[in-house]
Amino acid sequence: MKENNIKETRQKRRSGVLLHISSLPGPYGCGSFGKGARQFVDFLAAAGFTYWQVLPFAWPDDSGSPYKSVSAFAGNPYFIDLDELASEGLLTQDELAGLVEAQPYVCDFDALQKRFPLYLAASRRVNGEKRRAVFSFVSENPRLESFCHFMAKKEANGGKPFRQWDPAVQEDADLYFMHCFLQYTFFTQWKALKRYANEKGILIIGDMPIYVDIDSADVYEAPENFLLDEQMRPTLVAGVPPDYFAPEGQLWGNPIYNWERMKENGYAWWQERMAHTMKIYDGVRIDHFRAFSSYYALPAGAENAKNGKWYPGPGLSFVKLLKKAAGRGMIIAEDLGDIDDDVRHLVEKSGLPGMRVFQFGFDGEDDYHRPHAYPKNCVAYSGTHDNNTLLGYLWECEEGKRRFMLDYCGYHDADWTKGLPAMREAIFRSHADIVIFPLQDLLGYGADTRMNVPGVAGGSWRYRVSKEQLASLDPAVWDQVNRLFGRRRPV
Repeated sequence: MKENNIKETRQKRRSGVLLHISSLPGPYGCGSFGKGARQFVDFLAAAGFTYWQVLPFAWPDDSGSPYKSVSAFAGNPYFIDLDELASEGLLTQDELAGLVEAQPYVCDFDALQKRFPLYLAASRRVNGEKRRAVFSFVSENPRLESFCHFMAKKEANGGKPFRQWDPAVQEDADLYFMHCFLQYTFFTQWKALKRYANEKGILIIGDMPIYVDIDSADVYEAPENFLLDEQMRPTLVAGVPPDYFAPEGQLWGNPIYNWERMKENGYAWWQERMAHTMKIYDGVRIDHFRAFSSYYALPAGAENAKNGKWYPGPGLSFVKLLKKAAGRGMIIAEDLGDIDDDVRHLVEKSGLPGMRVFQFGFDGEDDYHRPHAYPKNCVAYSGTHDNNTLLGYLWECEEGKRRFMLDYCGYHDADWTKGLPAMREAIFRSHADIVIFPLQDLLGYGADTRMNVPGVAGGSWRYRVSKEQLASLDPAVWDQVNRLFGRRRPV
C-alpha cells in the first residue's frame, strides 16, 4: 500500500481486530507467520476491517509475557513458520512431526522449548548464498548482532544472568549463528507477511513495551542507560500502584531508565528503537505511555507494589523526538491506569490518539470511557489484552451496573445474556476514529479465552483460536457492520 493511501486511511473512521501472532491457528503449539496468519489477513480484508493489532514481537519471558523481554529489538523465534523452513530443506517432515501439538486451543510454552535443537539443526544446514545473506543481515542491524552475541554467551554460561557469567567462557560459534539465522528468518518472514497484508489494504499496529528485563541485551550492552548499582543490579524497579487492573498493584521488577543520562545523547537509544519499530509495523501502541509524564518505581527488593514513589518522566520534548523518529508511522498513546491531569495534558499536547476502553466506562459516575464521550482522535477498544473478554465482563458484572450498561447500549430485554451485540454496536457507533475488538469479542467468547490477568502469576498469554473457530466468522456479516457504521475499508 502506498504511503499516501495509508495517510488517507488514518484520517477516516476505521476498525480493526486485536489478535497476537501466538494466538493464530497452526499445528505446532503456537501461532506463526505461516498459513494461519494469511488466512486471518484474508478474513480481515473480506470483513471490511483496516487494522490488525498485535502484541509485542519481543522474545517472551518464562511465563509467556512479551512485556519483559531480553531485547527491545529482537524478534520472537516461536513465530517462525516451520513449514517454510521445511520447504527450504532446512527441516525434515519427521522433525516437524515431533512438534505437532494435539491441543489447538492453548499456546504451550513448555513445548516450545523443544524447538531449539531443531533450530540449531536447521541453522547448521544453511550454506552458500543464504549463509552470506544471514551474516549480511545482522551486520546491517547492529542491535540484532549484539543480541545474538548476548544469547550465545548466555547459553555458553548455562543460561545464567549476565552478572554471573564467567569471563573466561567463550561463546559457541554454532549457537551464535543459530541466533543470527533465527533473527534473519523472523524478520524476512514477517516482511513477506506484512507485504501480503498491506497489499490487501490491512495495516499492522504493533506494540512497544515500555521496559526491558534486567537480564537483557539492552542492559548488558549499555548499562549506563539504566539506574544500576556497581554490581549491575537495579536500584529502582518498575511497577504500578493499585488500580482497576490489579487491586494490589503490580510489581513488574524491570530496571528503570536513567532518563538524565539518556537525555545527554538526545535519547539516541529510544530514537533508534522507534525507527526500528516503524520498519516492522505501520503504527505502534506505546505501552504505559504515562511513564513519559511520570513513572512509578519501587526500591529493588520491594515485596509488593504498594509503597512506591512517582518520579518525573522525560516529558513532551522526548515525545516529540519519538514522533520525529516514527516518521509517517502512527503512534497510539496507551494512557490507561493511574492517570492524572499531567498525563492528559501530555497526550493532548503531543497530538497523539489516546485510548478508551468500553469496560472501564461503567465503574463509576465518570463517563470518560463511555462511547458517547469518545473524542475523534482516539482508539477505542471493547477491551485490551489485559481485560476480560466482553462476554466475560457482561457475565461477571454486578447486576445494577450490568443493567445500567445494557440500558445505555439500547438493550432493554430482561434476558441480559443476549446483550453482547448491543455492547459491540455502541462502540462501532462512537465518534472514535478507530475502534478495535479482540478477536474473542467478535466470536462472543467468555472469560476462559482471556489473554492476560494482570498481577496474577501463571496461566496467561496462552489463548489460541482454532482454524474451525476462525472459519465460523462470516466476513460478510462484519463487512456489513463496518459499512453500516461508516468504518468499512474501501476496496
